[in-house]
Amino acid sequence: MEIKRKADVSYEEFMEEHYKPGIPLVFTNASKVWKANGLFTPDWFRENYGDRTTEKGGRTYTMREIMDMVEKSSESNPAPYPFLFDIPSKLPEILPLIEPLHLNYARPNWLERKWFKRGHWGSATEVFIGGPGGKFPYLHLDYYHLNAWINQLYGEKRFTVFPRGQEEFLYPRPDDPWRSEVNIFEPDFEKYPKYKNATPIHFTVGAGETLFIPFGTWHSAYSLTPTISVAFDQLNSKNYKDFLKDVWDFEKREGTVKAIAKYSYAWLGGQTCKLADTFSR
Repeated sequence: MEIKRKADVSYEEFMEEHYKPGIPLVFTNASKVWKANGLFTPDWFRENYGDRTTEKGGRTYTMREIMDMVEKSSESNPAPYPFLFDIPSKLPEILPLIEPLHLNYARPNWLERKWFKRGHWGSATEVFIGGPGGKFPYLHLDYYHLNAWINQLYGEKRFTVFPRGQEEFLYPRPDDPWRSEVNIFEPDFEKYPKYKNATPIHFTVGAGETLFIPFGTWHSAYSLTPTISVAFDQLNSKNYKDFLKDVWDFEKREGTVKAIAKYSYAWLGGQTCKLADTFSR
């Protein structure tokens, strides 16, 4: 699998060559439709939202502290990664700067509709902040089989993805099959010998670029510089079947009654969204 980079790709080309077959893509200029593109920098966040806070590792940090830490971060002494700010609750003022959220490509997206906005379905629209040497703590699949859209607005990250069908080489955790037991940055081949057969694909995403990660794709990330990105998720008829299965599996852990209620709600919401898509076409 090759991770292609494309500029000014049509929606139809994206759907046929990447979305439908489930192949990641780096859009080199999709975020040009956002006012945030070229605006988000450490100094901009310090000046405008320096006192906003988030938690990491049981401690509360201000935006100002975070930006100072990531700019001092190094591979030998990395800042914690990632620092996350939920945009609707923590930074609602920047929502107009990331419209249209779908970038004219991530559509339809049922998570933007009232049925799924009311539930907690693993989806989020977040600012990710990191510094050099910061790495995502584990190789993973996104919960609920959602598509991930990662918009790199400042700095560079190196991503690692794996072609579908390599689960046996990646050692999913028995108690959490969406996470791998392997530390892909320092793999222990004696403990996980099958990982030698895996074929990781590494590539860099820079400022102004957008990475589409289709559901079911194992991935992780590593910050090469101070980085600021905005990530959101996508649900529609393509990943709805797997989404429903995850809803049942997650909610059943808290009891069958709750699982039935949540599953029924998700099922009804999906049928409603399917009808809306049909009429919109």
